[in-house]
Amino acid sequence: MKTNLVAEFQNTAEGQEAEEILRACVHCGFCTATCPTYQELNDERDGPRGRIYLIKEMLEGAEVTSKTRDHLDRCLTCRACETTCPSGVEYGRLVDIGRGVIEQKLERPRQQRLMRLALRKILPYSERFGPLLYLGQFFKPLLPGALKTKVPPRRRASPWPTTSHSRVMMALAGCAQSSAAPTTNAATARVLDKLGITLVEAPEAGCCGAVSYHLSAHEEGLNFMRRNIDAWWPAIEAGAEAIVMTASGCGAMVQDYGHLLRHDPVYANKAQRVSELTKDISDVLLAEDLSKLELKNNPEKVAFHCPCTLQHAMQKSGLVEQVLTRAGVNLTKTKDKHLCCGSAGTYSIMQPEMSQRLLKNKLEALTIEQPDRIVTANIGCQLHLETKAQVPVQHWVELLDR
Repeated sequence: MKTNLVAEFQNTAEGQEAEEILRACVHCGFCTATCPTYQELNDERDGPRGRIYLIKEMLEGAEVTSKTRDHLDRCLTCRACETTCPSGVEYGRLVDIGRGVIEQKLERPRQQRLMRLALRKILPYSERFGPLLYLGQFFKPLLPGALKTKVPPRRRASPWPTTSHSRVMMALAGCAQSSAAPTTNAATARVLDKLGITLVEAPEAGCCGAVSYHLSAHEEGLNFMRRNIDAWWPAIEAGAEAIVMTASGCGAMVQDYGHLLRHDPVYANKAQRVSELTKDISDVLLAEDLSKLELKNNPEKVAFHCPCTLQHAMQKSGLVEQVLTRAGVNLTKTKDKHLCCGSAGTYSIMQPEMSQRLLKNKLEALTIEQPDRIVTANIGCQLHLETKAQVPVQHWVELLDR
């Protein structure tokens, strides 16, 4: 694709990166076949190819309009298009750049600004999000129906192992997961303990930066990344083997630290090392002797939902299924595995109508064989799916712990 960026963007790092991505696109349209919003709306501008053209036009000096913003807002950033693309177009990076340009050029309506600000100032901070969540859970019986379904059930923290091993790995407590599903990292710690690995969380680490960065507050997101690097660095220097991700949404962001901070003179090398050490828990377990877990076959039927961040961003499709199969879990068949459930970070809040359509489709796809339980690998997907699921929804590693 030919480009002619205006001077305003030609000499910037993001402008040059966007131009390189745009020139890789051959406009073939394969991406439209796997785009959830294009499948629902059949509008070229609500598919990757159309959005790429809209971003190209902005960078070439075209007027930035609210319609363009609407089409980019409706993108889930699921990155299914990247998995399909024969040219390797890094659409996820391009859409982040395009959204950043729009935020600079066009002021949002007041209600949208307040909503986005609230999400950025509450969700990434567990000390703020946690109390609000507990308050919602306490008053859940009194809440109206639509709001009541969005409040997840109370999950109490379970104990971590007290033993220690020579092999040490780090974990990210995160923001939403640490409050909404504290059982996930604890279950992971217990599983790894049986394999002779100590899992530890750095108290100073927090949100991975995805909330801010994907809401176009890029520098704010980068500051979260720098804080996490500082929190993990002493353990990395002490020989920690890996940074284990139990939320693939966080994993997708942390694996990009090296790229996103590549121009930072202080953090570039550290960020690259952090990205190299980042592993999904499925990656870790596949390299270990699972017979040490003394697993037993369970007749319960389980459907696995592979989050977009795991299969498209982290490129780890099929790994969890391998672990669960080796563990004797009775996995059911599902369909349309490549399509998003509609959670997509803050998307379910910002785009509720489309999110609910995709949720309905995903639950139908997951339950074609009437499973007794649904498991997933990302906290956002877990919370979203359980709002309408008729069976329990949890993180898949809890099956191994159980």
